[in-house]
Amino acid sequence: MRAALLVALITATAVAPLAGAQQATTDGPYKVLTRAKVGGEGGTDYIYADATGRRLYIPRGGTRAIAATDSTPARPAVPGRMSIFDLDNLKLLGEIAGVGGNGAAVVQGTGHGFSSSKPVSMFDTKSMTLIKTIDVGAAQPDGILADDLNGRVYIFSHPTKDAVVIDAKDGTVVGTIDLGGVPEQGVLDGKGLLYVVMQDAAGSVTVVDTKTMKATAHFALGDKGGCNGLALDVKNKVLFAACARSGAAVAPGAPAPTAPSGSPATPMMVVLSAVDGKILANLPLAGGSDGAAFNPATMEAFSTHANGTMTIVKEKSPTSFDVEQNLETMLGARTLSLDPKTGHIFAMSVERGPAPPPPAGGGRGGQAPAIPGSFTILVIGKP
Repeated sequence: MRAALLVALITATAVAPLAGAQQATTDGPYKVLTRAKVGGEGGTDYIYADATGRRLYIPRGGTRAIAATDSTPARPAVPGRMSIFDLDNLKLLGEIAGVGGNGAAVVQGTGHGFSSSKPVSMFDTKSMTLIKTIDVGAAQPDGILADDLNGRVYIFSHPTKDAVVIDAKDGTVVGTIDLGGVPEQGVLDGKGLLYVVMQDAAGSVTVVDTKTMKATAHFALGDKGGCNGLALDVKNKVLFAACARSGAAVAPGAPAPTAPSGSPATPMMVVLSAVDGKILANLPLAGGSDGAAFNPATMEAFSTHANGTMTIVKEKSPTSFDVEQNLETMLGARTLSLDPKTGHIFAMSVERGPAPPPPAGGGRGGQAPAIPGSFTILVIGKP
């Protein structure tokens, strides 16, 4: 997730209507079961639950040293690293120094994990040590996806609009996939197809044949854009594309679009066929999405948002879908990962202090500073 995109998402989130059906509530089957304040400094992007290895991977960015002031003590620099937690009790198991980036993924059967950093880092999951770094050329790694079927890792890059494909056994780059747009989250059907949602102003989903590493189709999402989350019901071949905005496209720095009624355009979950791209439903989200997941055990899709909400969509049949719940989570908890074994969803965020005032000449003020030691992992599920 690039900084400019995060600003756009926060803008979209801030104007998203949260009244009526979109009111965040605790009424419903899902609750925040745990708020584990694990601390540690440094920014984050994606969170990754390895359900097989029972570990939770969170890349952390480095921080600069801060000198003491009259009211605050000095804070030392903190290097970037990969923080690894026990998935069941959230105990910190270890950290791999120098392995940061945006996201992480583990390819089962290889014992190897990867981070979407530049260069990409390949690490040993058992010893939690760095194996090697991998040059990915002009790509700027952002999203990442493990392909257990083919023993590969896909690294998604915004500026090059492609995916770098890495052999998970030895870390060699085996090719790139032209995706035709700005890629965000990807999902696999386990049968040789990869689906990737595009973040462009005009949203779409690109379908890829993983054997040939070629795009085979592009499913347009109509007037929905800023799409960052994608989930898949493999059995019924249904995709859930979580988009930050609907209506007219938004130029960088421009105000959010409004619907014909004059109200702000609503973030939407676009439900579509994974076979031909036919749109099956458009459902309102409680905020601008930055991640999605689907649980086949409960037939529910999940979308998390920077405004501290999560929307749960119920698939009642392959052609019928409803918003089941809009749950209040934690401000800034915008990405998620599902543990299919427990049905728990993991998200994360930090507490923030007061935001600085806007500059005297007008414009936006800076981001509110994170409160030291407040980094929190959320576990969401049914009590």
